Amino acid sequence: MQSFDLGKEGLRALNSALHALKGQTNMTAWEVINPKGAHAIAAGVDAPVDITVRGSTGYYCAGMNKQATIRIKGSAGPGVAENMMSGTVIIDGDASQYAGATGRGGLLVIKGNASSRCGISMKGIDIVVHGNIGHMSCFMAQSGNIVVLGNAGEALGDSLYEARLFVRGSVKSLGADCIEKEMRPEHIALLAGLLKRGEADGKARPEEFRRYGSARKLYTFNIDNASAY
Repeated sequence: MQSFDLGKEGLRALNSALHALKGQTNMTAWEVINPKGAHAIAAGVDAPVDITVRGSTGYYCAGMNKQATIRIKGSAGPGVAENMMSGTVIIDGDASQYAGATGRGGLLVIKGNASSRCGISMKGIDIVVHGNIGHMSCFMAQSGNIVVLGNAGEALGDSLYEARLFVRGSVKSLGADCIEKEMRPEHIALLAGLLKRGEADGKARPEEFRRYGSARKLYTFNIDNASAY
């Protein structure tokens, strides 16, 4: 394992070393100690490596992640896993605002609570939150899945496109064009897989969740009128 003391060696040296791992590498296990809330830790990694950050992080940890598995043994500041492409990010604690924003792929697991705007404009990422999420979560979410074992705040899924939202607890209010939808067998199967991948399969059953999605009333393009365009 490559052990990196962020307090002594600095953020620029860490990220430079990680960015140099493009593609395949034999240096597959990394440990970052003394993060002390630093911003942009392990941002832009593009290699199949396993990185453990032992402590809490600041803004944009694991942003733009590709291929890597990044584990945060603490809580994460705003924008964790922002614009994530692939790989996995696991947070043992809580996540601040806009976790997983604009994420295009991969899996984000938050074992505590997520603050406001979790999953805004998500574009294919899967997000599993063991606790609660705050207001305006999944605003303009385009595709992907979010699973919330706890409760959701105000205006969930405002201006939603085609992302699927699964909430086990209460929802304070739904945003514009977001409605509750039927849980069909294919959604139960999808949710069972997400719970297992998100290390939450022993905490909840798929049948306990409700599904929310777009009412499709805000679309400019309507497939039923395709010949008119």
